[in-house]
Amino acid sequence: MARVGVFICHCGTNIASQIDVERLTRFAQTLPDVVFATHHIFMCSPTGFAVVKEACCRYGLDGFVVAACSPRLHLATFRRYAADCGLNPYRVEMANIREQAAWVVADREAALERAKRILAAAVIRSLHNIPLQTLHLPVRRSVLVIGGGISGIQAALTLADAGVEVHLVERAPSIGGHMAKLDKVFPTLDCAACILTPKMAAVASHPNIRLYTLSEVEKLEGSPGAFVATIRQRPRFVDTQKCVGCGLCVEKCPVRIEDRFNEGLCQTKAIHFEFAQSVPKAPVIEPNACLMLTKNTCGNCAKVCPTNAINFADRPKTLQIEVGFVVVATGYRLLDLSALPQFGWGRHSAVLSSLQFERLLAADGPTGGRLVVPGANKPPDSVAILHCVGSRDVNYAPYCSRICCTYAVKFARLIRQKSPKTAVYNLYIDIRCYGKGYEEFYRRAAEEGVHFIRGKAVRVATPKQLRLADIPEHKLVVVAEDTLAQRLIHIPADMVVLCPAMLPPDGSDDLARILRISRTPDGFFMERHPKLDPVRTPSEAIYAVGCCQGPKEIEMSVSQASAAAAKIISLIQRGEIEKEPIIASVDEDVCIGCGRCVEVCPYSARELRDGVAVVVEARCEGCGSCAAACPSAATTLLNASSSALTEAASVVSIGGAEK
Repeated sequence: MARVGVFICHCGTNIASQIDVERLTRFAQTLPDVVFATHHIFMCSPTGFAVVKEACCRYGLDGFVVAACSPRLHLATFRRYAADCGLNPYRVEMANIREQAAWVVADREAALERAKRILAAAVIRSLHNIPLQTLHLPVRRSVLVIGGGISGIQAALTLADAGVEVHLVERAPSIGGHMAKLDKVFPTLDCAACILTPKMAAVASHPNIRLYTLSEVEKLEGSPGAFVATIRQRPRFVDTQKCVGCGLCVEKCPVRIEDRFNEGLCQTKAIHFEFAQSVPKAPVIEPNACLMLTKNTCGNCAKVCPTNAINFADRPKTLQIEVGFVVVATGYRLLDLSALPQFGWGRHSAVLSSLQFERLLAADGPTGGRLVVPGANKPPDSVAILHCVGSRDVNYAPYCSRICCTYAVKFARLIRQKSPKTAVYNLYIDIRCYGKGYEEFYRRAAEEGVHFIRGKAVRVATPKQLRLADIPEHKLVVVAEDTLAQRLIHIPADMVVLCPAMLPPDGSDDLARILRISRTPDGFFMERHPKLDPVRTPSEAIYAVGCCQGPKEIEMSVSQASAAAAKIISLIQRGEIEKEPIIASVDEDVCIGCGRCVEVCPYSARELRDGVAVVVEARCEGCGSCAAACPSAATTLLNASSSALTEAASVVSIGGAEK
């Protein structure tokens, strides 16, 4: 016969204000095999631990149930309590009576009844728990970092400086990501390149970093701590070991193409450097534009190259690397503005996206940093900046993109610095400039004469289209609703800057499948817990940092990258990963070897051996897909067997008598 204790938490007033904990305690004392029940204001506090320890010693408990908040918050805490009391940590259950009762049921009696059923189910389940031992997985001293933006660079450098071997994979020809396109960063208006370029150079020269550009991860096999990654590398057609970056090949190339790095505002050559500070410092040939690769003519670049670095015979390569951990830092993409034709992007050359405007302002951009209207080659008399283009819109991105307000304010201040006579209009839904120094940054813009209009733009058109004879024909007109004045307004502008929503990067669905990690409904990679474990994914030994996890500013991206690196370093120093043993188990006498569990397992943790399903413990995450799919009920989860869950579920509809 088991001896179970029940500890009910007030959670301050979160639970106790809605649920009568005295009556719930008396109810707990009626449940089978419960030898002790009590309540305390904060069970997770040191005084709460003292209550647990005293009860374990006095009543000889085999295990206990804590009725409190979500197990995602404090299950690990109470397992430590159990271990410190000499109990097996996996004989602990939590009944979530805060989120599932106190916070969601308005009537106190109904909340108490629901809490009783939740608690009873947890006690029944605890009676079926068996002692388990934590799995200990050895780890390799190497890390795969996917993405070479500021997050990936920061993670790679932090790991490499600690002596860890890093494999940095970037699908573009150079590392740097979106930050390499920025002119200044808020709120200090520091030069973005001055911050980023030294880090890029450090990556190029670091002995512990292996850099793979033009590359993508095709497969991830193995188990946490012992992964094998397959990387597909596209041809550069330039040998980076031989190239000295002289640029003679670029000068002699006769073919001009759209400049991808400069967001299509100018042209570049078929062989080109991605940007001036690119790493690796070698050009790349666009195979669809190169005359030698498409028509077998020209070859000027190879003729003038002093080091014979041009290699037209270059072909895709497949590499395999062994790593212990994975850091995902794939960044973001902006909403395709062609999906919102009402704003005129793509039709009017003076309507620019935020990244196009960044390149227009940049010293290494197509205008050398001069603020001019595209096509007119003169400073604008007025600029309209439209916030939330697609953000906070259920049709495109229902969430706030977080950084748009602040970088729109940055644009306004930079415009005023470059052209003090230019009128700047910021059209916003709500100004959301939160962060150290951000509010002051916003106030400074208002003091400098920037116009802030609370209202959502609905259209960008020409005066002729709107039949506005009093506005010069060469201007654009922003039609918006001023929600404070409660009227429709028309704002003449020489240039319009759109701040589009930030979306998950291209290929996120494929990468999520390859890495077997979860995503939010918006498509961003999901963290294990937004507050307590914000960089680790639900998949062991895989971390997600930066904007691939959700919109965020540079400071937060760098902080997350450093946090993930620190967690990995601590595990490498320990030499092992501790993994929960709540995994699948197979009854070989019942298994019919159909392989259904192998098909549905999202972690590749099932194999068929000699006609029987086998669990690969190191990969299993205890999701239960196999148990649900098994037609012969041969598969169960340890401490979550179908019999235990069925019995626990049965008490949900059964009340209990109070003593």
